[in-house]
Amino acid sequence: MFRKLWSKDGDAYSSQEEAAVIRLASAHSRLMMESGRVNTKSEAGFNSCALFLECLDATERAMHLDAAPRKYRASFTINYRALFPDEARNYRVDVLEASVEQYAVIWVNGDKFEFSAEAMRRAEALQRCWADLAVLLERWNTEQGKANRPSRCDIRSGLVALDSAWASFEHKYIMELIEIEEKARRLVVQAIEKERHLHLIEDRNMQNVFQQAEFREELRRFVGCIAHLNSVANVRRKGRDDLGMEVLLDAIQTLCRCDDQEKGGENSEKLAAARILAKDVLDSFTAMREYLREVGRCLERVDPHLCNNAGLVARLVDWEESWEVGTRYVQQEKMLTAVCDLVAEVRSAQRIVPALAQMCEECDVEMFMVMPRLAWLRFLDKPTQLQGLFKSLLPHRFEINPDTEKLADAELANLMRKFEETKELLMGTMSPKQGGHLQSSQEATWQMLVKRVVNGASSEDTYKWIEPSLREPVEKAVEDLMRDLEAWSMELARHCPEDWNQCCGILVQCLSGSEKESTKAPFRV
Repeated sequence: MFRKLWSKDGDAYSSQEEAAVIRLASAHSRLMMESGRVNTKSEAGFNSCALFLECLDATERAMHLDAAPRKYRASFTINYRALFPDEARNYRVDVLEASVEQYAVIWVNGDKFEFSAEAMRRAEALQRCWADLAVLLERWNTEQGKANRPSRCDIRSGLVALDSAWASFEHKYIMELIEIEEKARRLVVQAIEKERHLHLIEDRNMQNVFQQAEFREELRRFVGCIAHLNSVANVRRKGRDDLGMEVLLDAIQTLCRCDDQEKGGENSEKLAAARILAKDVLDSFTAMREYLREVGRCLERVDPHLCNNAGLVARLVDWEESWEVGTRYVQQEKMLTAVCDLVAEVRSAQRIVPALAQMCEECDVEMFMVMPRLAWLRFLDKPTQLQGLFKSLLPHRFEINPDTEKLADAELANLMRKFEETKELLMGTMSPKQGGHLQSSQEATWQMLVKRVVNGASSEDTYKWIEPSLREPVEKAVEDLMRDLEAWSMELARHCPEDWNQCCGILVQCLSGSEKESTKAPFRV
């Protein structure tokens, strides 16, 4: 009698327990296995594993098993406390996956991090307990008679051992993950600290701070931090780490020079492009600093895989883009002069052909066909103004013959000669009166060429100011030049498309005079 009662209480399943074990064994049979391991990589595999873990927890509760202590979760960071809010078992697929894979090394932001030998030992212990329970559940599924199924005591022991091993591994694994993540965020933390140092120096010295050696040294360190951060996290662009503080200093000098020249009465339209490009450098730097101040208040929200932080990446993209342009154009006087001249010339062309202004405003496809033609037209008319820009875009065309000290490229020399001949022909045949206004033949010639470049051959009024008796030879000469110009325009756009697209983007931005949207975006981590 006593043996019967003992057997019933100690080793017989209650109906609730038996139902729970049946569900657990059934869920185990549906696990997707690969090379003897649970497959959690596929969606179906992940879902079947998640279902099994739910059944595992439910079975332990049905059998009134105490959960292994999990007080260690109180020391987790806020992110992990959100995943593990209390001391309930809260089995997660990713923890099981980590114990299965047992990767001793992980790479974050290009740096190598190693889990301890103790973490690996606990992972192995968890897998042994997992395998032991799997054997019991497979027996449950294969044995037909209840008498041959695993005993209640065996199932309880297997569940207790698994829960204890799980908690042990979870504790060690998550704590080491937290430590790794803190190290992975160190680039952001260092940048935040450097920015604070800059701010402190600025607070102490309100004027001429850029002239002070202490500030410059701290600025150099800060920009170095940003460059390193950019090389790690900026996956949308090149991730350059070679952009130094000199870009910023030169941009500030350019802005000061623009102010001085405008006060001296120089044409502000000519300076507009220089001001916009230099201001972009400064604005992207300021936006980066503002981001770091904001993110310093919520570091726990920063994904340790830094490239996953959309706000950080956006700031770095803007910083690299602006400073790359600054390096190429703001720091190179000939390039900056050329861009300023070209922007001013396009504005002038917009006044001659108002449709061009609309093209630029709408970024019409036609604009990208017109822009290289206009650039060539300006170069042919004033080669010295744009030579620095054109030499950077078509270096093979601008090699100098050491003997003659002239352009070695015969084709380019022929194009320049043809332009001069065509211009002289036009100036000799142009009616001085256009639209009721008296103009010099040179001005009238230039306007006609601009109209032809922008409007194309189909425009009726391109040649209407040519003396009728001379129109045929003039039109033939101009169209011949335009055919050549079209081929050269295609070469300009296609020889190094990345550089030309950058140049076009600069022209459009300078013509619109608008700030980049990226610098005004709301804060995101």
